[in-house]
Amino acid sequence: MNSSTSLRVRLPVLVLVFEVVMIILFSLFVTYDDNANARLQNNETNPMENSLYRDYPYFADVQVMIFVGFGCLLAFFRFYGFSGMIFNFLTATFAIQWAIVIQGFFQFYYDGKIHLGVINLLNAEFACAVVLISFGAVIGKTSPVQLLVMALLEIPMFSVVEWAVLKYIRINDAGGSILIHLFACYFGLGVTFVLYRPSLNKGHSKEITSYQSDILSVMGTLFLWVFWPSFNSALTLKGDDQHRAILHTFIGLSSSTITAFALSAVFNKRGKLTMADIQNVTLAGGVTVGASVDMMISPVAAYVLGIMGCTACFFGYRDLWHPPRYRGNLRAQHVPDIFPSCSTGGRPKAPGAAEADSRAEAGLGTYCAGTSPLPGGSYFRHHRSICCRWAAHWYGHKAALHGFPFRQGLL
Repeated sequence: MNSSTSLRVRLPVLVLVFEVVMIILFSLFVTYDDNANARLQNNETNPMENSLYRDYPYFADVQVMIFVGFGCLLAFFRFYGFSGMIFNFLTATFAIQWAIVIQGFFQFYYDGKIHLGVINLLNAEFACAVVLISFGAVIGKTSPVQLLVMALLEIPMFSVVEWAVLKYIRINDAGGSILIHLFACYFGLGVTFVLYRPSLNKGHSKEITSYQSDILSVMGTLFLWVFWPSFNSALTLKGDDQHRAILHTFIGLSSSTITAFALSAVFNKRGKLTMADIQNVTLAGGVTVGASVDMMISPVAAYVLGIMGCTACFFGYRDLWHPPRYRGNLRAQHVPDIFPSCSTGGRPKAPGAAEADSRAEAGLGTYCAGTSPLPGGSYFRHHRSICCRWAAHWYGHKAALHGFPFRQGLL
């Protein structure tokens, strides 16, 4: 069966089966939450107190990031721009639907039903972002069916990791540096291991960019840059925590951006700016501050974190994770976005986590979310916070990178 015939059969069958399963699950388990249920409203209900007005602005911003930002960013291949955008559209809608149900069972399930509100959609979009970051590591080597299967596997794995980390390890990861970026980075690397083909070790003739595709990709970077403060602050506690998250994200992104331009000019032999550098490392500041984005880390710490994250991402992308080393060690083939995926998603997290650890004793109580006061004073709480974060780091890394038995046959 040739590839066109295979896609003509497999994609409709997979989508049809998925839609039937979703109809069954929605009919059996999904209902409205209290803010969307007309039966729970009365004449004394103030409509402006509905959670819609609190959550929808962030939902709309993250929507733009998912469908426009990631879509344009993944269009950097000269011969794969249209497919990158369209496959992003397909994968994102598929992943969000699947995440609504899977995350619903872990986070919004009570009285025998998943209670659906805008906050569910927002959480589902965060899970979708995990899939799209991993998509960047396999772009150009996967069919739409393989991408949907990847989403089908990654969403439950991510939901289990997220539930275990938040419920048992109980860390504060408002910007998703550990739960989202780290997990997605290493899951994408694991998929490239599964899809390894020795014949492509020296690259592919179509593995090139063009002026037009680079412009489209930079547009995606700009969309992500503009809406990243909403991404980092959407799920933080309302009030001063959310206020700090927006401030720290913007400061981190700003310092990361100007650092990226400076580094690009310095390390270019002709002293010119390189488009790939701008696309790949300007967003590192938003990832770096994510682990401590709502904490009392101070504005100058956010600025320094942006510089550190950008620098780590820049040299990781250019030197530390040079393609031939990956081909030999991890059987990960050279696709231009695998290194941004790892550098932007994985490496900048470390400075942010370290800063979160060092500042954990600066605020009130502990930054391990949901914990009660612990014996031993601030010293004990501080070191418990460090242990919490590194335990979450280890768990997310292992779960994402070593889930091969679940991916090998299906992909």
